[in-house]
Amino acid sequence: MRARGISYDTGFACNGHLGRARFDAEVVERELTIIRDDLHCTAVRIMGGDPDRIERAAVCAARLGLEVWFSPYPLESTTAEMLSLFADCAERAERIRRGGTEVVFVTGAELSLMNKGFLPGDSAEDRVSLLSNPGSAREHIGEAGARVNAFLAEAVSVVRARFGGKVTYAAVPLENVDWTPFDVMSLDLYRSAEIADRFPAGVRHLVAQGAAQGKPVAVTEFGAAGYRGAGDKGARGLEIVEYDGDTRAPLRLGGTPVRDEAGQAAYLRELLGEFDAGGIDAAFVFTFALYDFPHRPDGDPGDDLDLASYGIVKVLEEGSGAAYPGLPWEPKAAFGAVAGCYRV
Repeated sequence: MRARGISYDTGFACNGHLGRARFDAEVVERELTIIRDDLHCTAVRIMGGDPDRIERAAVCAARLGLEVWFSPYPLESTTAEMLSLFADCAERAERIRRGGTEVVFVTGAELSLMNKGFLPGDSAEDRVSLLSNPGSAREHIGEAGARVNAFLAEAVSVVRARFGGKVTYAAVPLENVDWTPFDVMSLDLYRSAEIADRFPAGVRHLVAQGAAQGKPVAVTEFGAAGYRGAGDKGARGLEIVEYDGDTRAPLRLGGTPVRDEAGQAAYLRELLGEFDAGGIDAAFVFTFALYDFPHRPDGDPGDDLDLASYGIVKVLEEGSGAAYPGLPWEPKAAFGAVAGCYRV
């Protein structure tokens, strides 16, 4: 792969609530340095809902020589709110690009699932549930795709008026995105048990589609949660999480999940191998850390939110870790798996 990447969460925003309460400039710089030096990444996808935070992290990543994928990530937003967010972020991304950094602008992600107006439903959970029923999925997918493409045509126009670099969108396959306005085909691509046997062929098919349009293909998101069986669920690993209805802050886990860091690591190694063999241009592990999913090892497993985290480090509620003193996390087995795959 040309670009060996990981995503970096600056805090997701939903209904006025901003995640990742701790956002310290020194911590951000140390983490991005570790991403470059210890994980051997060449690119980072800076995600979040606050333009100032995204810019601050992106400036730091650019200073470290990383390729920056500037990725505002709206949640439960209206189309007007999204266009305003993209316009603001495009101007910030352009300032970084003009400094000489390779910057790719990601015009949102999974819009039909994560935001209002594309599919019926008052929440992401409602919309995902709707699509889990084959009958209702067939009824709504075509219309949702048309709405997404109509919005993206307007959004790309807004972005290109302010940003001179490459532009993409982090799609889910069901959206059937028209890639004509974009420079890169990008998909959030997870392997679940249901599609495992045909996943490698699917990757090769996507790359062939991109080649036919003269566009590289990126995987903007992939990974697994850290409990037993999560890899079989792929993108549905967060289904065990119970959220606050207004802020979407995670509260606890349902069921009795069992930690399986080796399984998470194996999933990442396998998919990185398949992406490399299939001709993917850039891949971004989801994710470095999810600060709103802390590790709570001493109580009820339902309270150990890290079990459902896709992060390759486990976030500590207090103190610092031993591997990187001063930073509030410890590496998981997945950290070593990514470093090993990306080491050249």
